[in-house]
Amino acid sequence: MSMTITSDAFVHEGEIPSKYTCQGEDIAPALTWEGVPENAVSLVLIVDDPDAPDPKAPQRIWVHWVVYNIPPATVGFPEGAVSADLPDGAESGINDFQRKDYGGPCPPIGRHRYFHKLYALDTMLGGLKNPTKKDLEEAMKGHILAQAVLMGTYEKSDKGGRNDRRK
Repeated sequence: MSMTITSDAFVHEGEIPSKYTCQGEDIAPALTWEGVPENAVSLVLIVDDPDAPDPKAPQRIWVHWVVYNIPPATVGFPEGAVSADLPDGAESGINDFQRKDYGGPCPPIGRHRYFHKLYALDTMLGGLKNPTKKDLEEAMKGHILAQAVLMGTYEKSDKGGRNDRRK
């Protein structure tokens, strides 16, 4: 069985509900995974958007959430998970909002893709202090046993929203 990651909030390649974005509650969707290799020592979750700022002319990858050293017996995160809710041993890195918790989709223009990437590693990632996605990717090199991806899309409506402060 290969490793998979899913959400009850949206299907792979489907639209992410506004509840999980800057136009809604800006909370993390529930995520569930299975098929983690038996020899996995830790898991890493990275959520990013390769379409920033404009899908027609992307210039950078915007990082929404990074979590590492997730115990391999963990089967997912509940809706609205924040750093304080993570399983013992799991740690949050710094996203491009300069915070440790999930930052939801808030694309300035067009429909963006949001990749929820789960990696199973053969090691724990030690010695990291507030790592970024780049730091984690460097530390993971040569240690990835399996990976899974869940991709959702989002385009802001014209309605704005209570948390719509990011442009």
